[in-house]
Amino acid sequence: MPKLAPGLNDTRIRNAKPKDKPYKLADGKGLVLLINPNGSKWWRLRYTVDGREKMLSLGVYPEVSLASARNKTHDARIAIAKGNDPSKERLAEKRQRIVVPRGTFKSVAEEWYAHKVRSWASETARKARESLDDDLLPKLGARPIAEITSADIKPIILLIHKRAPRLAVKARQYCNQIIEYAIQEGLREDGRLLSLRGALPRAPKGHYAAVTKSSDIPALINAINAIGSTQSRAAILFCLYTALRPGVVVGARWDEFDLGAMEWHIPASRMKMGNDHITPIASQMLPLLERQREIADDSPFVFPGVRNPKIQHMHRDTLSKILRESGLRGVTVTHGFRATLRTIAREKFRVDADVLEAQLAHAKKDEIQAAYDRTQFLEERHKLVQGWADYLESQSKSAEVIPLRSQAA
Repeated sequence: MPKLAPGLNDTRIRNAKPKDKPYKLADGKGLVLLINPNGSKWWRLRYTVDGREKMLSLGVYPEVSLASARNKTHDARIAIAKGNDPSKERLAEKRQRIVVPRGTFKSVAEEWYAHKVRSWASETARKARESLDDDLLPKLGARPIAEITSADIKPIILLIHKRAPRLAVKARQYCNQIIEYAIQEGLREDGRLLSLRGALPRAPKGHYAAVTKSSDIPALINAINAIGSTQSRAAILFCLYTALRPGVVVGARWDEFDLGAMEWHIPASRMKMGNDHITPIASQMLPLLERQREIADDSPFVFPGVRNPKIQHMHRDTLSKILRESGLRGVTVTHGFRATLRTIAREKFRVDADVLEAQLAHAKKDEIQAAYDRTQFLEERHKLVQGWADYLESQSKSAEVIPLRSQAA
């Protein structure tokens, strides 16, 4: 009997190197990963309908994770078992969609995105996609690109600024680029650029708001523990325990965790510096993961989105909003937890600066140091993360809790 395919895992996929000719890695049930000479990795599903073998594209890795590709395979197999052809169903869906005239903001924005995404890192593409879908297209999508003015866009980016100032800056950048693309395509008059400089309030210079005094930790922990949303509270605690960037935390996938080793293996595609990163996890995070498994159901994400949990995770801006609503406006943001760890752990535990920098996944000074440090300090960081979580847990039971004050106060 022929041997069954051993199945894929993220480590095997990441380590798959391009060759002179395309080749495939099989996962089972017809799901294969096509490795192209240019390094791109495409999911394909082989299936048979009416005696004819067909191939269905399921997306590109890592934008479509292994878990997501398996979910799509499962759904396609159900359709095939019912006598349906997934390829024909996909074509029918495309035909049923309303054809959007090329001259609208939506059509040009989609062309611009398709043009830019080929050179973007996956995280950059995700941010642009969310900005389009959540803020720009709902308000500007149907408008003729030739008629949109700066006055049309200013109130939109100001509204975004109230929720997420840095995201507003990005949205302004995207709008400028989309308009420039329209001009280049002959869909808007030459020279009719936007004038949005100064449209956003100037952000105060300085660091992210952060708690950097050990005396403020009890109030911080109590405020977080009082958050009503189980998922939001868990995600914020993940940020606090690990000091990882909030965008990395909300995008956590189940297949990244090795609970036997008490480690979280994050692929380079999701890290700001473009390197694989391993962070230890503390014992306090295990019950949070267990509860999230119940909430996430069959989503590949630990912190799934509300609208499309199978393909979207919760938005990182949600965490900042929750902190503000919990009385921590001006006191700290999730990104500020990185400064909290660096400052207080250094003072309390006398942790070596290199160990802290390794946990924070900061860039190294040169290639040699970067290559060396990628495998360094893991044992020390296990002790750091667990000790840090134990310390935070002990502070939540502090007898005296002094109310936190905004840094602007």
